[in-house]
Amino acid sequence: MSRPFTTPPRRLWTIGHSTRSNEELLILLRSQELQRLIDIRRYPGSRRYPHVHSAALAKSLPAVGIRYEDMPRLGGRRTARSDSPNGGWKNASFRGYVDYMQTEAFDQALDALMAHAAEARTAIMCAEAVPRRCHRPLVADGLVARGREVLHILGVGQVTPHRLTSFAMVQDGRLLYPAAADQSSTLRMW
Repeated sequence: MSRPFTTPPRRLWTIGHSTRSNEELLILLRSQELQRLIDIRRYPGSRRYPHVHSAALAKSLPAVGIRYEDMPRLGGRRTARSDSPNGGWKNASFRGYVDYMQTEAFDQALDALMAHAAEARTAIMCAEAVPRRCHRPLVADGLVARGREVLHILGVGQVTPHRLTSFAMVQDGRLLYPAAADQSSTLRMW
């Protein structure tokens, strides 16, 4: 029997599977009473941790009342544009992802994610446990800029609210991460 949906539809969670066992991952998801897990890995598989492969999650999560969906359109591993307006990110991987965030494909994927979250308590998942080492906070920036609340699951009883990246700007409805006037103050990673 499914639980009633009582969470404000403007709230989402993030989690990284990291080296957690299937049981540990389930405990964390259940600790927040999540009803849906959306996998935002661009390549949702793992040879080292087969229990977090998309096919395994598609079987194990529904068995405990959690819907699973993969959404590789929100996945990382994007290439930065040569004319990127996001020079605030020195890390090319993050800069590539925020360049991708300015595309119609990203907007459509984020709209789909928000629609899912309006129906059920929803978390997005990627591989890295520490949010700042992953693209989940960039997706969270996009959600926060659109009026959503995002909570990062770090452990049992450890949830932290997402704050918009300090050097992010919203311009014409798009997030930008411009280079600082003084390049020495620009962050290298997060």
